[in-house]
Amino acid sequence: MYEDKNKLFEQYNRGTHRYGRVACVLTLVMLLSAPFLIGRYLGAMPDLAAFGKGFLAIGLVWLVSCVAEYLVYTPMLGAGGGYLAFITGNLINMKIPCAVNARDIVGVKAGTPENEIISTLSIATSSLVTILVLALGVMLLIPLQPILQSPVLQPAFDNVVPALFGAMAYKYFRRNLDIAVIPFVLMSLLFILVPSLTSSTSFMILPSGGIAILIAWLQYKKKAGAA
Repeated sequence: MYEDKNKLFEQYNRGTHRYGRVACVLTLVMLLSAPFLIGRYLGAMPDLAAFGKGFLAIGLVWLVSCVAEYLVYTPMLGAGGGYLAFITGNLINMKIPCAVNARDIVGVKAGTPENEIISTLSIATSSLVTILVLALGVMLLIPLQPILQSPVLQPAFDNVVPALFGAMAYKYFRRNLDIAVIPFVLMSLLFILVPSLTSSTSFMILPSGGIAILIAWLQYKKKAGAA
């Protein structure tokens, strides 16, 4: 029974990778070709030399962040969830919180076949809900404009993401305070002393994650030595 389950999961993963790679290639082709097709249709093609310089400048800046996000998020999301999340985007604000919350509700662990299924279903649901909300938002944009631009509500809109991640972080911090406190304090002091780093939070995942991993490894070695 266990072997049959593993075989079925391997078949599922092979199919997931096959369709995921095709979807990634098609998405890249559409994203990169759309501006050129629109420019050709409107007779406003960009200067390719200037485009290449701009693309390289942005690409080099975001290369480290993209690699870091891939290495951090893929083990959490699994194959299906990873493909869906990276294709549909908005990982930090929507997909990661949705997948982590669904995993906690169901009670599965990262790296298991159950987590793969739950992650894929939760991110697919999140993507469909996002599309629905965006469609409604576009239709209601003009009627809701006075509310969205209200100066009274602007501070709330500016703090949605910090509030979301603050609530999520506390749930995990309290489980491993001995690991979380030092990176949390160091990163908080760093952002306070160097406010310009707030625009580079993705890059700061690497040092903060490295510190947390180092602390966990030292604790593991200490417990292993004591045993």
